Amino acid sequence: MKLSEEHTSQPMGANMINISELTELCGKLGCKITPECPLSEYVTFRFGGKCRALISVNSASSAAELMKYLSVNNVKYGILGRGSNVLVPDEGFDGVILLFGGDFAQISVDGETMRCEAGTLLAAACVRAQQEGLSGMENLFGIPGTVGGGLFMNAGAYGSEMKDIVVSAEYIDENFEIKTINAEDMDLSYRHSIFSETKQVITSVEMKLNKGSSDDIKTAMNECMNKRSSKQPLEYPSAGSTFKRPEGSYASLLIDQCGLKGMTVGGAMVSEKHSGFVINKGYATCADVIELCEKVKNIVQEKTGYVLELEPVILK
Repeated sequence: MKLSEEHTSQPMGANMINISELTELCGKLGCKITPECPLSEYVTFRFGGKCRALISVNSASSAAELMKYLSVNNVKYGILGRGSNVLVPDEGFDGVILLFGGDFAQISVDGETMRCEAGTLLAAACVRAQQEGLSGMENLFGIPGTVGGGLFMNAGAYGSEMKDIVVSAEYIDENFEIKTINAEDMDLSYRHSIFSETKQVITSVEMKLNKGSSDDIKTAMNECMNKRSSKQPLEYPSAGSTFKRPEGSYASLLIDQCGLKGMTVGGAMVSEKHSGFVINKGYATCADVIELCEKVKNIVQEKTGYVLELEPVILK
């Protein structure tokens, strides 16, 4: 999942963290905990401060138990997946991060149905589908997020979206119980799902694909990746598309029209390769990116009347 890819909770009187007690609980659950963990290596923008502790979640039941413990003990927490749609402040996150990553990334296939735990990389799911001769995920190949994060924001590219293939999802509700929801009840639309409006946390996703030729699927995936490489600044850290598509236009078109390609603040720059991307030239801070995005939004609104909305979530 991306913090969208992600949820945070901050009850009253938060952040009185008993690390020893939390470490003991993680030991019982088989989850790795890293106190005072720098988050820059867990987000694709490659900047941001530390969290009080990072826990690598290994199952839905472990996630539910940890969320319940943190909530009961008034500890602020966030859910992080690949971190490909997240801005981590330079001062860090004054709470606990539950990481849905490699320890929570099992894939199972039954006929034309694929089930992925939330921490599964979308790229890994696409490759597994190709190996199984299952079509439907080709255009999602190269999106640098997790399956859980992809559903959270209804990720998509080149005319395909998660909503085209999702059948159901398992999630943890506000009472820390594990439930199932069908796709038609997820309110899936452009970069939106019901999960982005609630504290429900996705733990697995079930997708219905179609039988196809593994070779043809692999060719389509390669073509998709070649498109991305030729048009997007993949050589620089970023959070992908920085602004949502405004109704009636495209963010990159508006930014181009305003002559903002190459605009910089500190180490952050509007990509000269694709103006829909704000990139980290190697020394950007979160403050640099936020300031640059605000300048872009203000200029675009002043010159075109369109109001751009930031796509990445700021971890708070």
